[in-house]
Amino acid sequence: MTDARSPGPAFSPLLFKGGEGFPPLSATTRAEFAARSHRSALHAVNQDHYLVTRLGRNQETLLTSLPASALAPRFDEYAYAMVVADGMGRSGEVASRVAVLALLELALRFGQWRVRVDEEIAQSIIERITMFYGHIDATLLQINRGGAGSPLQTTLTAVVTGGRDLFFAHVGHSRAYLLRDDALIALTRDHTRRPDMAGPPLLDLENMASDLHHILTGALGAGAIDPAIDVERLTLSDGDLLLLCTNGLTDVVSDEDITRILVARPGVEDKCAALVARAVESGSDDDVTAVVARYHVSA
Repeated sequence: MTDARSPGPAFSPLLFKGGEGFPPLSATTRAEFAARSHRSALHAVNQDHYLVTRLGRNQETLLTSLPASALAPRFDEYAYAMVVADGMGRSGEVASRVAVLALLELALRFGQWRVRVDEEIAQSIIERITMFYGHIDATLLQINRGGAGSPLQTTLTAVVTGGRDLFFAHVGHSRAYLLRDDALIALTRDHTRRPDMAGPPLLDLENMASDLHHILTGALGAGAIDPAIDVERLTLSDGDLLLLCTNGLTDVVSDEDITRILVARPGVEDKCAALVARAVESGSDDDVTAVVARYHVSA
């Protein structure tokens, strides 16, 4: 008679060690963050908003008859998200706040909370992020059609990581940068045109989102044209630094200066504070926001 507690067929160790086709544990990636925002003297309130959040899951055995050697120890794995929004016009603070809160609510309600990523999941994440941005744009447009006040228009730049996979989504002229091996890489492109450039015949300049120095060809809530939503994916390396910032920084601080600050300053708090301070010292007349992340990736 077979013992009811006999081990039976052994499970393949590949099940626990990340064999082919099994996404690596997101627990192998950790991140540290810092954020700093400064209100322009020209604004009654800061029209920028930012958000950094962590979501995760864990496994911990509470009770079992199995031998301890047969079980994996407790593990925790995480995904991280960071968002920057720069509102425009008299209702800029409201617009950026609504956009960030709407993105968070959509992620909580409809996100699949993926902390491990393969090719199929990656495509699903890209489609879902694009859908979220579309919903936010539609929400702002619906509010604007009510005509209760100044139109709500905002940029929105977001980054989501699961394990070594990083996804960034972007509308407007806030920016995302990657610093790798002391080289600064622009991940986003500005959705802007110079004020002195003639627009195409169908471009409604009167209703387009704008600030003191830019006319945006893409912004959430602008309504003149469907916003171009850029969503991309890349793979993180150990020590990568990510910077999300509003144009209050990049209008007055060059990429070369940003690189020098990010390389020279030791901690993420120091880097963030130095970037914002440099923008203020350089005479930025817009709100300045910077969010910095450093990723630690183990093999």
